[in-house]
Amino acid sequence: MTFSINADLQQLISRQFPAAQAAGTVLPLDGLSGYSMKVSLPCQTLLARRAAGSLEMPGVNRQREYRILRKLHDSGLVPAVYGRSRNWLLLDWLPGEVLSAAEFDRAIEPLSEIISKLHRQPLTGYRLQLMPLLMSYWQRSLPSRRNLTWLRALKRLRRRGEPHPLRLAVLHMDIHSGNLIGNGGRLRLIDWEYAGDGDVALELAALIDINGLDDAQQQRLITACAIGQKIDSGRLCRQIRRWQPWLLLLATSWYELRWQQTGENQFGALAASGWQRLSQLN
Repeated sequence: MTFSINADLQQLISRQFPAAQAAGTVLPLDGLSGYSMKVSLPCQTLLARRAAGSLEMPGVNRQREYRILRKLHDSGLVPAVYGRSRNWLLLDWLPGEVLSAAEFDRAIEPLSEIISKLHRQPLTGYRLQLMPLLMSYWQRSLPSRRNLTWLRALKRLRRRGEPHPLRLAVLHMDIHSGNLIGNGGRLRLIDWEYAGDGDVALELAALIDINGLDDAQQQRLITACAIGQKIDSGRLCRQIRRWQPWLLLLATSWYELRWQQTGENQFGALAASGWQRLSQLN
């Protein structure tokens, strides 16, 4: 089903593409956040990313995303940025297909090359800090859902403190098959809304947790990234383990708040699984 472009988005498109006289249509895209749309114009295909408004998740900021993508423009890793307004971010549409689980497994080594290239880019100036982010999830949640497991995990991580970075780099922080586009043998990363500067091991810990990589897949990823970034694989592996409790709580908090906002069963099931895993750490 397609929808007409609303006035605010049409105004942004008209500023960037004055020759596009036809109104065009938008197609909402599948995704966990649900804030992206494919815009089809007679002369161009675009990706419009809407500000989330009342459903905005902690850590998502379209202005920051816009600035980071502009900074990374020359890297060849990100889509072209055409402009932004208060409510919309307008990007180039990257053609291709998202990866299946089997394709993702085969893409681990090529993906490690992309990650290593990303981690060599100049820092963006937007430092990722997990404890304030975790507290924001807690504060935005319903008081009746703030369970003891959640509170204990927050207190435990606050006492421990975030691991000292092994190496600071630009991170994507949401790498999974749905955010990887394959086209003609080339891989591209999309959805940069959580990007910022952080520990290289944090990126890999997030990738492992989000995708549920098994031991063999983890070893392949860590070995390839260690070689690509000239880091001792043993040190990298140990640092990833330090970040894993943080990523487990971060992912579980995300699923919990998304379930509270939408009522969708998939988020409730993922949150319940996360709380069960966290309870076993207490």
